[in-house]
Amino acid sequence: MESRRATVRDVRRANRASLLTDLFRGGMQSRQQLAATTALSQASVSNLIGEMIEEGLVEEAGLVGSDGGRPRVLLRVRPGFRYVVGADVAETRVLVELYDLSMSRLAAATLEHDDDPAQVAARLLEGLATVVAEAGVAVKDVLGFGVGVPGVVEVDDGVVDSQSTGWDAVPLGAMLRAGTEVPVFVENGAKTHGQAEMWFGAGRGARHAVIIMIGTGVGVAVVMDGRSYRGANSNAGEWGHTTLMYDGEQCRCGARGCLEAYIGADRIGARLAAALGVEHTPELLPETLARDDLEPAAIEVFEQTAGYLGAGLADLINLFSPERIAVGGETGTAFADRFLPEIRRAAARHALRRPYASTSIDVCQLGRDAVAMGAATLPIARLLADGGLPEPPAEPVLSFAPRQRARG
Repeated sequence: MESRRATVRDVRRANRASLLTDLFRGGMQSRQQLAATTALSQASVSNLIGEMIEEGLVEEAGLVGSDGGRPRVLLRVRPGFRYVVGADVAETRVLVELYDLSMSRLAAATLEHDDDPAQVAARLLEGLATVVAEAGVAVKDVLGFGVGVPGVVEVDDGVVDSQSTGWDAVPLGAMLRAGTEVPVFVENGAKTHGQAEMWFGAGRGARHAVIIMIGTGVGVAVVMDGRSYRGANSNAGEWGHTTLMYDGEQCRCGARGCLEAYIGADRIGARLAAALGVEHTPELLPETLARDDLEPAAIEVFEQTAGYLGAGLADLINLFSPERIAVGGETGTAFADRFLPEIRRAAARHALRRPYASTSIDVCQLGRDAVAMGAATLPIARLLADGGLPEPPAEPVLSFAPRQRARG
């Protein structure tokens, strides 16, 4: 009898998760539409939606006409049910943003740091307190605090390793949890960037995609059959540290010839400064990319960079055969906006013809907020997977993907 009770409870949770995910990812829908997209019975949809309305998780948000019948009530996840906070840990600053469940940004804070782990943790906690106060929400109503960081992350405990920045087994998750009662989620920044683009941006609707983030560092989020590919130890995605040129330029990680050593923002800027005969400053690259008229020397550097990037994309195409590649990150977006045709031509020269013909290469859509926004979705993903119920089952018996039908 206990086993059957557990099974019924888990099926109910899975069905709630299916409905909640469809509402969050698909936008406002009627009960009839939800029954069609989740393959649940009308009675099950009505009962479960009724529960979630009573809990304040879902709300009725308007009417839509129907053919010859009464208007249908549209439903949505209630934006103010809870709030989420996401952070982007960049090279010299942290960006912290607070969102409601419609992913409307309600508050933001930017704080400088010197890359010392203790100071980064302190700045993150300071940013969390700042945005919660600015938005005027109660701490108990914050679902979670997601943090996107450079490097390899053990997501279960939030330990971060980053050879490029000198972080060696930094227990960032524990450091943050010691300073807040808000649940903390730590993840690689390229992966949170990728999740944001997959949910809300250039990757939306794709089942097989690679989302690229190019800044000082270079990383990717690989999505295979709708799921993030993490590898055996969550290390997958360090594309910037694959070898582009044997015994080539020195990379920040200590190896030679890494892709990052050729397409990372600092390296492009250094080549650009040398070609133009000017001082290499952080502002040189973005300011040059923003100009209408480029000097021939700058064009030569950028065309060379497009070749390096295209060769790297060809490797991804040959390895994963994605339906979509999106190039983003602060530097990647600015560069691809200007030189996308050159990038595509370079990828075509190096990739196998058939997989290249099945892959689109585009520019990411979410801009500088993408890492923080994606980090903020980490607690939302937990909420959706749990069907909005407070405690997951101790030992799951059944699980169902959206659009499958389960009977209690």
